[in-house]
Amino acid sequence: MVVKYKSTRGNNENITSAEAILKGLSKDKGLYVPQDFPVIDKNLEAIKDMNYKEVAFYILNKFLSDYTEEELKDAIEKAYDDKFENKKIAPLVKKSGMYFLELYHGKTLAFKDMALSILPHLLTKAAKKLGEQKKIVILAATSGDTGKAALEGFSDVNNTEVIVFYPAKGVSEIQKRQMITQEGKNTHVVDINGNFDHAQRGVKEIFNDDAFGEEMAANNHVFSSANSINIGRLIPQVVYYVYSYVQLLKQGEIALDEKINFVVPTGNFGNILAGYYAKKMGLPINKLICASNENNVLTDFLKTGIYDIQRDFLITNSPSMDILISSNLERLLYELSDHDEDLIRSMMHDLERKKKYTITPSMKKNLEDFYGGFSTEDETLQAIKKVYNDANYVMDTHTAVAYHVYEQYKKETKDASKTVIVSTASPYKFTKSVIEGLKEGNTENDEFELVKNLSTLTGLNIPQSIKDLDKKEILHDLKCEKDGMKEIVKKILNI
Repeated sequence: MVVKYKSTRGNNENITSAEAILKGLSKDKGLYVPQDFPVIDKNLEAIKDMNYKEVAFYILNKFLSDYTEEELKDAIEKAYDDKFENKKIAPLVKKSGMYFLELYHGKTLAFKDMALSILPHLLTKAAKKLGEQKKIVILAATSGDTGKAALEGFSDVNNTEVIVFYPAKGVSEIQKRQMITQEGKNTHVVDINGNFDHAQRGVKEIFNDDAFGEEMAANNHVFSSANSINIGRLIPQVVYYVYSYVQLLKQGEIALDEKINFVVPTGNFGNILAGYYAKKMGLPINKLICASNENNVLTDFLKTGIYDIQRDFLITNSPSMDILISSNLERLLYELSDHDEDLIRSMMHDLERKKKYTITPSMKKNLEDFYGGFSTEDETLQAIKKVYNDANYVMDTHTAVAYHVYEQYKKETKDASKTVIVSTASPYKFTKSVIEGLKEGNTENDEFELVKNLSTLTGLNIPQSIKDLDKKEILHDLKCEKDGMKEIVKKILNI
C-alpha cells in the first residue's frame, strides 16, 4: 500500500511522505495527514519478539512507503543507538498495578528524543530523494523538550541550520541550560519575550509568509519544521504505542487482542494523537486518556466539544504542557469530521478570529475514544509523593499529572482495563518540583545542587547527559520580542 499525504485544509495536494516531511506545513496553513491509514497486518503474537528497531521498521515502512528499505533501516540504526542509556530504548516498568512506558532514556531526557533522533535522517534523505539543493533551515518553538531534542538531533548535520525559540520563563532551569549550552556550528537558540503559544504562532507565521519564503529561496535556503506539525515527527511516535502493547503481550500481562488504556500527559496533542493513529491501525486500545495541567483547554474540549482559548495562560510545575493552542488537535478534527476540509478551515478561522470553535454533534460522538482530565499543581506534587511511598518509583511532574488523571478516570468509570502511563520525562528535568513533592515542602536550593540531592534521596542514577551541565559553557544568548522572530531569523542566516 502506497500512503500519500494531503493537507487538513484541502489544497488539492497528493504528495509523498518525503515531500510532506521536507515541507513541514502546507501552504494553506494545514497539517499533512495520511490520505489512508495502513493497518497492522501481522498477528500481534508475531511482533512481540521484535526489538524496538524492528517494530520501528515495521510501522515506519507502512507510513513512509516512498522510502526504500535501506533508507529506513539506516535512519533507524542511526537514531536508536547508544545515545539511549537503556538498551530497550523504551522500557516498560510495572509499578503499583500499572505500567509506565519510560520514553526519557535519550540524551535530552524526554520523549521528544523518540522522534527527533530519527527526523534529521528522514529529512536529509527526503532532501536527497527530491533533489533539494538549498540549505534546510529547521525552525522550532519549544515549551522545553522539543528544543533540546531538535538541537541535539540536527547538530552539525550537513546542509542544515536549526533555530529554536523558547520562553525563558516557561522552561525549567535544566531545560534552559540544556539548550543554551548546545554545541554545533549550525545550532541557534533564541529566548523569546512571551510564552510557548507566542513562539509557536510566530514559527507558523514565518512558514506561511510567502514573500519571506521567496526571499529565503533567493538566498538558497528553505524552511522545514522540527515541531510536531511535521508529520515526520508524529509518525515515529506511533511506534512506541505498538511496542509497549506487544511487550505486555510478551510478558504475559495481557491476552492477545485484549484492549488496554493509555494515559498521556500532553499539551500540543501530538503524543496522544500518535496513540490514536496506532488505534486506527488496529492496535487494541480501549481509551486514550488525555492528561492536562491547569492549562486545561483540552480537558474542557473533550468534555464539551468547545475549544476556547479565552483564558489565562498559567505557568505551572509541568511546564512542557503550558500550552493553550494545541496544534495537533487539527489532525484529530480532520478524522472526527470524516475529512471535511471546509469545516476544518472554518473552525481554524474561528480559532484565529474568535479564539474558540465548537465541533458538530457527530464529531462530538466520535470523541468517545478519549477521556480528558487535569491535575492542579498541588495534586501533581501529591501524586509524586504517593507513588514514591507506595512503589519506590520516582515520577517527573508531567508523568505525575498523568497518574493523577488516571486515578480520576478509575474513580469515575470503574474501568479495570490494563493501563499504560506514558512517562514523558526524567525526574531530573524538573528536579526542584520533584523534590518538593517528595519532601512535601518548598526548597530554595540551586537546581543543579538538587540533582545531587535527588540522587541521594532516591538512589536514582544521575543521567550522563546532565552530569556537570551547570559547568558547561553558555554558547547561546540571543533574545527577541515575540513580533521580532522573522528579523532574528534573517540575522542568524545573514539575509
